Formats: sequence, C-alpha cells, structure tokens
Amino acid sequence: QVSLVESGGGLVQAGESLRLSCAATGSIFSINSMGWFRQAPGKEREFVAGISWTASKTSYADSVLGRFTISSDNAKKTVNLQMNSLKPEDTAVYYCAAARWITTAQALGVMGMYDFWGQGTQVTVSS
Repeated sequence: QVSLVESGGGLVQAGESLRLSCAATGSIFSINSMGWFRQAPGKEREFVAGISWTASKTSYADSVLGRFTISSDNAKKTVNLQMNSLKPEDTAVYYCAAARWITTAQALGVMGMYDFWGQGTQVTVSS
C-alpha cells in the first residue's frame, strides 16, 4: 500500500506562482509513475501533469503546458508541481496520484491508470 500526502496549496493572485509537493510513503518500490490531477467545483477531475521514471517521460495537459512543470525525486518518490502564471481557471483541489506501472506519455493522462490517490490540496487563484 502507498500513501500520498500533498502540500503547498493556498490562495494567490492571478499571475503569481505556487509549488505543490507530494510525498509517497509505504511500498514506494511498487510505483513507477506519479501525477497531478485537479477538480474544480462542479467539474470532473482532470489530468494536469505526470511523470514516469521507468519510461523517462512526462506529460502535461494542454491548459497548463508552458506554465506548469512537474519534477520528481525517483529515490524518494516525491513529485513537485511548479505552477507559474496562475489563472483563476486553475482554481481547484489538486490531487497527487501514483501508479504501479505506466510506460507511455499518453497513459500518464489516464486517471484509471493510477492506483493510489492523495487527499488533495486546495489552490485558489483570485483575479
């Protein structure tokens, strides 16, 4: 079993930056990919960014490409999400997720490929 704990959410103004972090504990040897998803009020959960250590691949949603950067420490099984130039439409609860086995960039964006989920951290961007 793998547990995920997110941190770094908060309230910022449009144009500012935030950095989210996620630490995995437990059977971390069993996962090879981690990612971030978000869910805004009244909307479905959507993919934001993901990284696969085994495949050395990253993937981003079109809506965040060029503004958000995902990074990780494979040994520690931690993943960060640097969010720059934030917009009000980025407001959501951000969830960290981990997968046992993902090897393609396309699969990183599929919610069903992830096996473990964090509790979420709120990001609010005011205009």
